[in-house]
Amino acid sequence: MSFGDPPTPSERGPPFKGQAEVGLMALPFIFARRLCSMNMKIKSFLAKPFASYIYKGIRKGMATAVEDQENILKMLIKVGRTTEFGKQAGLDKVNNYLEFQEAVKVRDYEQMRPFIDMIKEGKHNVLWKGKPIYFAKTSGTTSGTKYIPITKDSIGNHINSARNALLCYMAETGNTAFADGKMIFLSGSPELERVGGIPTGRLSGIVNHHVPKYLRTNQLPSYETNCIEDWETKLDKIVDETIDKDMTLISGIPPWVQMYFDELIRRKGKKVKDIFENFSVMVYGGVNFDPYKAKLFDSIGKKVDGIETFPASEGFFAFQDSQQAEGLLLNTDSGIFFEFVPAAEIYNENPTRISLRDVKVGENYALLINSNAGLWGYNLGDTVKFVSTNPYRLVVTGRTKHFISAFGEHVIGEEVEYSLLKAAEEANVHIREFTVAPFVSADTGKSYHEWFIEFENKPENINEFAGKVDHYLRHKNVYYDDLISGNILTPLKLTPVRKNGFIDYMKSIGKLGGQNKVPRLSNDRKIADELSKWSETR
Repeated sequence: MSFGDPPTPSERGPPFKGQAEVGLMALPFIFARRLCSMNMKIKSFLAKPFASYIYKGIRKGMATAVEDQENILKMLIKVGRTTEFGKQAGLDKVNNYLEFQEAVKVRDYEQMRPFIDMIKEGKHNVLWKGKPIYFAKTSGTTSGTKYIPITKDSIGNHINSARNALLCYMAETGNTAFADGKMIFLSGSPELERVGGIPTGRLSGIVNHHVPKYLRTNQLPSYETNCIEDWETKLDKIVDETIDKDMTLISGIPPWVQMYFDELIRRKGKKVKDIFENFSVMVYGGVNFDPYKAKLFDSIGKKVDGIETFPASEGFFAFQDSQQAEGLLLNTDSGIFFEFVPAAEIYNENPTRISLRDVKVGENYALLINSNAGLWGYNLGDTVKFVSTNPYRLVVTGRTKHFISAFGEHVIGEEVEYSLLKAAEEANVHIREFTVAPFVSADTGKSYHEWFIEFENKPENINEFAGKVDHYLRHKNVYYDDLISGNILTPLKLTPVRKNGFIDYMKSIGKLGGQNKVPRLSNDRKIADELSKWSETR
């Protein structure tokens, strides 16, 4: 996460009228670079006019979102025609969206792999013009290590979208003071290797190399600490480096931010607000924030403003542009053409595909992307739901592969999170982590959903709490309700996990820290059977 560099003419914003205006736009950053060492408060002062400028441009772009998307598609087709992928797909014969759907089929990483392998072998103009400037290395549940291309054209999407999220917050709230303090970004190692001659590493580590010089003095932890691979060792060093600093902004995936807070509190014996008196902004993404919110705010000791983001190795798709409105603003003018598939159809041979123009509020869609990174008809595996089409704001509802339908119920992440949070609110309990899996019995009427939950404070009556969760899930999912009513399923079973059980589980499989997280839902018992080792009954 960074403010990024001054905007280029291709970025969203009021039209550029010549080089003089570009120079004027860059002035705050030029001055900031020269003067920040003299007066730290110059950063927050100079951020105000720049934030206002970008915010006005983003608001203006809300009205042209569909047009911007159509222009991006035209650009992608034009460039794509010259690539190996485009030649195989016949993009030279494509002139509209319907023809594009016929030429570019829905695909996952495995279907992209032959083209990625060609790039790794040193070939040019494979998925996009030239060669990628980076590979973002990420792990997949079925594909092993994945190498996602980042091109010269697509890097700005990652850098400037993060910056725009912060600038929108500044413009709307007037809070720019945090720019004068220290900011922590809990990220992966910035050390890069070379794959096929291309610098390769975790996305958060790649982005770390693009933090501008005028923010380097604000950024923590140090480069050396960020390079530590072992999460527990890294966490200790992060706390060492930050515990006595004026931390004003903290960014990271919620469960790992919570671990950071826990260690701060353990060492200091007081709430985070009393350790970092000027801490006012938390930036997060990667998982639904709601299950973690109560515990995080309790650890802080006060409510702070939050900025939610929707980034991935494949692109930066949306961000929270307002503290007042629900949902995340879709990034409609940043080199990505979005497509939407009704979630239930995503594994059909020829699913329905629609563009932004035809989406409807309240419907669950699987998200596809086509981008100037060279991804085509790419199924991200994320599901989203629009909460507004004026402007286009959405919420992330889950993963296409993370659901339970062992009995035909097709329970999704949004439904289990809603049910658990409603019950937790009523019982006044805090949830640290949870996951759900089916238990399929050979005996009729003995099958159920098993919920593994690590509580911060347990409910007085576990069985009563489980009953409430089950009640809300039945209300949310009619198919699950029918299975319970028909005695095909028994009500859910709740298995409490001992304190730090999820952390110990992640450590046992070598995935503690970074951007790794436990899936909310599984359609098998692989995770459940392992987690059983850390249940309170063991």
